[in-house]
Amino acid sequence: MKARLLAVCVASLALAGGAGTGSLAGSTTVPPPPKQPVAVGSGGAAATVDPLATQAAIRILRKGGNAVDAAVAAAAALGVVEPYSCGIGGGGFMLVYQARTRHLFTIDSREAAPAAFPPDAFIDPVTGKAVPFADLVTSGLSTGVPGTLLAWQEAERRFGRIKKLSRLLAPAIAIAGSGFVVDQTFHDQTADNAQRFSAFASTSALYLPGGEPLPVGAVQRNPDLAGTYGLIARNGVSAFYRGPVAHAIVETVQHPPLASGSKRNVRPGLLSAADLSAYRVKLRPPTRVDYRGYAVFGMGPPSSGGSTVGEALNILEGFDLHGMDRAQALHRYVEASRLAFADRGAYLGDPDFVPVPLRGLLSKQFAAERRAQIGTTASKSPVPPGTPPADLLPRSTTHLTVSDRFGNVVSYTFTIEQTGGNGIVVPGYGFLLNNELTDFETATGLPNSPAAGKRPRSSMSPTIVFSKGKPVLALGSPGGSTIITTVLQILVNRLDFGMTLPEAIAATRISQRNSATTQAEAAFLPTAEAGGLKALGHAFSSTPEIGAATGIEFLGGGVAQAAAEPVRRGGGSAMVVTPRTP
Repeated sequence: MKARLLAVCVASLALAGGAGTGSLAGSTTVPPPPKQPVAVGSGGAAATVDPLATQAAIRILRKGGNAVDAAVAAAAALGVVEPYSCGIGGGGFMLVYQARTRHLFTIDSREAAPAAFPPDAFIDPVTGKAVPFADLVTSGLSTGVPGTLLAWQEAERRFGRIKKLSRLLAPAIAIAGSGFVVDQTFHDQTADNAQRFSAFASTSALYLPGGEPLPVGAVQRNPDLAGTYGLIARNGVSAFYRGPVAHAIVETVQHPPLASGSKRNVRPGLLSAADLSAYRVKLRPPTRVDYRGYAVFGMGPPSSGGSTVGEALNILEGFDLHGMDRAQALHRYVEASRLAFADRGAYLGDPDFVPVPLRGLLSKQFAAERRAQIGTTASKSPVPPGTPPADLLPRSTTHLTVSDRFGNVVSYTFTIEQTGGNGIVVPGYGFLLNNELTDFETATGLPNSPAAGKRPRSSMSPTIVFSKGKPVLALGSPGGSTIITTVLQILVNRLDFGMTLPEAIAATRISQRNSATTQAEAAFLPTAEAGGLKALGHAFSSTPEIGAATGIEFLGGGVAQAAAEPVRRGGGSAMVVTPRTP
């Protein structure tokens, strides 16, 4: 969603008043940064879904910060202008490349199930059947322990230069306090969620003033979130995980603040103050596959992104995609995705709870076995999973991309799950809570079944690609399980089909996830490639858009190309510190 700042340069903020009221933007509105999906230059680069967040990153880079500092500033800004996709009420996965040590680190801040969360949490005790998904989406029961703020703290402590959240949160505080101008995407997403937002007094007060979504051109303010960020800036991240904010989160989850007269049956959750104080982020080993001379690094379990993208790439490496007719090449891409998703469903879960055969899934031997199952026509889904080599069994949605003049790179995907999270704003604090536990299976006994303290399987796929030991490409996307195919297709577009990064991001997308039909953006359906795939037995279901990617390609000599979506989600924003002159 695209949000626009009313007054960026605000020396002080008046934080008093109720949660976010709207008004029509007037003559005092400061114009937003220009929205451009591609930028080339030096000194550092950033790409996000919103120009205000990208601008926040670039300003930090210009003030001496590095890629981690800039990523935190951008993420905090996105929590204001992209509140239905991300925020401090959720979690995510961050890849950090540290140029000085030439090491890649991953930070897992995935939401965790509360300690009191039983394996049958999603089974209705009265009916004995799974609780309907629609009931779980808007509930306290689906809320996991948020990890986003601790990821920012850990990244800053280990890799940042500024190391002061007060400086990094300042742009977001200014945006939340002054407000941003509602565009069509923000309005539409509010309208799509209006029915469930209206069930909660705190959410409707913020996002449905007067009972209706703010119109395009109105100003959305969030003084409560500005105050929460200010509290964290002054007192540190512990102010969120203990004390009044933590108490408010627990109260919201256990006793959802229903609006007067609401008849919605909202299931309370099990999150406790002890869960918040006990939560820790985890540094995980990244995944790696070698593909056509490149080293492709991603996020390991509990994310299935690195393993599923990696397995599909391994399968595809046995085909000369560049030399094929495009429909034939896309047939292999679709079939590789289908097989990799079958294995994802069978084996991926939280490695602290289930053994994940990661090395087997990413082995060339296993890829060869799976590749042999790709025929000349479409397979019928669901295809069964394969069997990774047993001797390789070890014990194991917005996106932003930032680089700096030092050579550091951050690829970061974070989320609150469904658009609008669980629909509940924490009263007095201005942020939505996640419904991330819906990523668990409802059934028990599976790798991704619920358990106390367990982190649900994710599809987030922050990715960094290296050549000869140096980063050449970083990218990622939101989009639920389509994140995996979005990242995979961009990589194939760039590395096999020879598209530029902006072309690879802009190209129409298709997504096969071991289902009867392959999802396809409407623009793909009338193409010759679609016709060729249909002739091979592929069936399609139409969807407006798949993913909303950002990326950076490193062109050599300190020059980078930042790229974002030109159209999806209203278009993204790419900027560099020092633009290259034509």
